[in-house]
Amino acid sequence: MPEIEIRPAQAEDIPYLVQIDHDFVSDYVWQMDIQHSDEGQISVQFRQVRLPRSVKVEYPRFYHSLQVDWEQRDGLLVALHHGEVVGYISLALNNVPLTTSVTDLAVVHKMRHQGIATALILSAGEWARQHACSRLVLEIQPKNYPAIRLAKKLSFDFCGFNDRYYPNLDIALFFAKSLR
Repeated sequence: MPEIEIRPAQAEDIPYLVQIDHDFVSDYVWQMDIQHSDEGQISVQFRQVRLPRSVKVEYPRFYHSLQVDWEQRDGLLVALHHGEVVGYISLALNNVPLTTSVTDLAVVHKMRHQGIATALILSAGEWARQHACSRLVLEIQPKNYPAIRLAKKLSFDFCGFNDRYYPNLDIALFFAKSLR
């Protein structure tokens, strides 16, 4: 892993954050199946499905609104490599009691798969503890297989979903980890 510094974002970081390409490539998707029974039961299952080819997936939020979103977040941490902004994580406090939610996480393409997202998530956990939170929740698109793999690697557990959650009407999957 390259040497990086993680710190709270400053106003001069924002132009660099806006330039980060948030899109990603995926080979898998978590496909949702819903079944309704005659007895009034609803069964929801997610299964990992390999796509016929790698696909580039657009970020689910509108780029023009990201800066406004960052200003409303409780925390915004940036990762620096040799003084250059190479990633960030956006944090919201107490959408659920004692919980910090990771709403956005992005790393510049040339620095992906080098542990920067892991370092940002671990720093977010420390930030959450400092703000008296005992749980960290990631929200992830079902097409974002790289992020799902990262969540599992870091011992996050699947804890739910919300249909039509993002502005592009995509589902959000939620993965949580206790910070105690």
